[in-house]
Amino acid sequence: MIKYHDAEDIRDNIKDIIFKLELDHINLERIYCIRSNGSGSRGVIARCHALSKVMQKGLNCEPFYVIEVISERFDKLSQEEKLKTLIHELLHIPKAFGGGFRHHDFVNEGMVDKFYTNYIRK
Repeated sequence: MIKYHDAEDIRDNIKDIIFKLELDHINLERIYCIRSNGSGSRGVIARCHALSKVMQKGLNCEPFYVIEVISERFDKLSQEEKLKTLIHELLHIPKAFGGGFRHHDFVNEGMVDKFYTNYIRK
């Protein structure tokens, strides 16, 4: 059974990443960070969940994103790999911040490495 917990440490890291990389299109107030335990998914370290346009319309609410880290895998990573993973998940959020999702044709290892290098420089 999957259990979910607030992840303030992840939120702090994401806040720092957004600030240093000047990802001004990401509204931190509309990002929620969780740590899950007990996921049966294979090879997944973290996920970005988006509230779709149809759900926003149905619920009469603004766009919202959830960054989930899978504790069993994420917590074992080096600090560098944790940061790269969080950058990867943030890159899934499009500039419109409208509930959409950027796919792996844009979010790839090369792009993550580029943003990570910029993050470390700052």
